[in-house]
Amino acid sequence: MITKGIKQLCAEAEAVIETWTVDQVMQHLGDDDFQLVDIRDIRELWREGAIPGAYHTPRGMLEFWIDPESPYAKEQYQSGKRFCFFCAGGLRSALAAKAAHDMGLAPVCHMAGGFADWKEAGGAIEERERK
Repeated sequence: MITKGIKQLCAEAEAVIETWTVDQVMQHLGDDDFQLVDIRDIRELWREGAIPGAYHTPRGMLEFWIDPESPYAKEQYQSGKRFCFFCAGGLRSALAAKAAHDMGLAPVCHMAGGFADWKEAGGAIEERERK
């Protein structure tokens, strides 16, 4: 039996981490100390497109890429930048930001409404080619 559902997990995450609006994210695009992180599955990027400049990190690899002791560690996560996570609608990114926060990555936030709100706000989108 499930003792803690997704609604509770997301609410707990959002109580701890910062949630930014699409407008806030747009204001920081291009800042040297800011990195947008797309945690959607690669098939979502192929299908929907991607935000230019966003660093793609599949959700299943996030903790492995953040941990500098991991054999899969990515230097990107040792940069000291603010990492702003997003997904399709804002749920997975809340959990991802909380996981990153719990690992000591700071500062982190997530984008409310995710890629759907970005698209609705007229944010730039680029095609992601299948490899």
